[in-house]
Amino acid sequence: MISRIDLRGTALPEGGDLRDLLPRAEFDVEAALETVRPICEDVRHRGSTAVIEWGEKFDGVRPDALRVPAAAVTAALDALDPAVRAALEESIRRARLVHREQRRTTHTTQVVPGGTVTEKWVPVERVGLYVPGGRSVYPSSVVMNVVPAQEAGVEGVAVASPPQRGALLGVDEVYAAGGSQAVAMFAYGTEDCLPVNLVTGPGNIYVAAAKRLLKGRIGIDAEAGPTEIAILADATADPVHVAADLISQAEHDPMAAAVLVTDSAELAAATEAELAAQVAATKHVEDRIGPALAGRQSAIVLVNDVEDGLKVVDAYAAEHLEIQTADAAAVADRVRNAGAVFVGPYAPVSLGDYCAGSNHVLPTGGCACHSSGLSVQSFLRGIHIVDYTRDALAEVAHHVVTLAEAEDLPAHGAALKARFGWKVPQQ
Repeated sequence: MISRIDLRGTALPEGGDLRDLLPRAEFDVEAALETVRPICEDVRHRGSTAVIEWGEKFDGVRPDALRVPAAAVTAALDALDPAVRAALEESIRRARLVHREQRRTTHTTQVVPGGTVTEKWVPVERVGLYVPGGRSVYPSSVVMNVVPAQEAGVEGVAVASPPQRGALLGVDEVYAAGGSQAVAMFAYGTEDCLPVNLVTGPGNIYVAAAKRLLKGRIGIDAEAGPTEIAILADATADPVHVAADLISQAEHDPMAAAVLVTDSAELAAATEAELAAQVAATKHVEDRIGPALAGRQSAIVLVNDVEDGLKVVDAYAAEHLEIQTADAAAVADRVRNAGAVFVGPYAPVSLGDYCAGSNHVLPTGGCACHSSGLSVQSFLRGIHIVDYTRDALAEVAHHVVTLAEAEDLPAHGAALKARFGWKVPQQ
C-alpha cells in the first residue's frame, strides 16, 4: 500500500541531494500555463460572461448570476446545521485569538537627532480569497482566509468558490466562480467584480498556474500544490495514531503526500498493518486514499536515529509536520523547515485544519524552506516614512555624495548639493 525508502546505514547526503531521495508529487505548474492563458485573456476581454461560460464548461453549473445574492448567503446561513454552525463559530473564535496577536504596530526609530525612520504597516485595500471546490467543500478554508484579512484591517474582501450542484464572517461579496477564470476575474475585474490587489487561498494546478501567470498584476500568497503530511516518529509513537494521521491527509486528493520518517522498524511495520486495517474501513478509498498512499509521493522513510530524521524532515520541508517522539517539544523546537509543526500525540493535523487557532493555508512542495503560511502579515505592507531635518541631512550629506559618485550616479549627489548651495557640508 505504501512504499519504503531505507536511508539507514550510511551518512545522509546534504541539501538538494537529500531532497532528491525523498518522495514528492509531480506538480508541473509551468505545463498548465498554456492551458490557463487563453482563459485568463478571455476573462480580461469579455468579463463576467467569460467567467460564467468557462465555469459551466468545467463545473457543469451555470449560475443565474456571478455574484451570489445577499439573500442567498443569508438563507444558506439560516439553513446551516446548528452543530456545523457551532463548530465554525468556535473555529472562527480561536482563529481570531491567534491572528489578532499577529498585527504589527507602527514603530519609529530615531537614527540621529532630527532624523527618523518610521515603519508603518498598511493593509492592502482589497483582496480576493479563493476557496476550492472540486472533491470537497471547504468552509474551513473561508475561515482561514477571511479571518487574517479582517484582522489585518483589509476593507474590501471578496470570496470566490466554484458553484456547486444542488455569513458567519460578515462577508457578503461572494462569487460563484472557480478555477483560473476566478483568479482572472479578481486580477482584471469584471462588470460584477472590482479588481483586487491580492489573491490568496489554495486551489488546483490551474488555479496555481493562473496565480503564476497574473503575479505582478496581483499579489499572491503562494502557488499551492497537493497537500502533504510528514510525521517524524520514534518507537514511543502509537501506530494507530500515526496511520490515522497519514490517512487523514491522503483523504484530500489522490496526489496528497503522506510520509512517515522513523528510526523504528517496529513502528514502520506496525503502521503498515494499521494502514491496511484502517483504510479498509474508511470512506474515499478508491478515488483518493488508496491512490495517494500508493503513489510515488508517499512513503515510510527509515533513518538511523531521530537526529537523521530531523535532517530528513528539514530537507522535505513539509506543509504539515507532526513530531511524535520522546521529548517531542524539544525535537519540534529544532525544526527549521515546515509550514506548521504539530507537537506530540494530541496535536494532530486535523486539529490545525479546523480548531487549533493556527492557519491551515500553508506552503507546499518544499516551499516551507523559504515561505510561510497565510497570516495577518500576508495582508500587510510595510512602508518606511523618512523624516530628516536640514541639520540631520547636513550631517550625512557628504557620505551620500561619496557613495553616489562611487556608483557613477552624480545626479544622486547633486540632489544633496542643491539643498546646500551646491557645497556639501564636510563633517
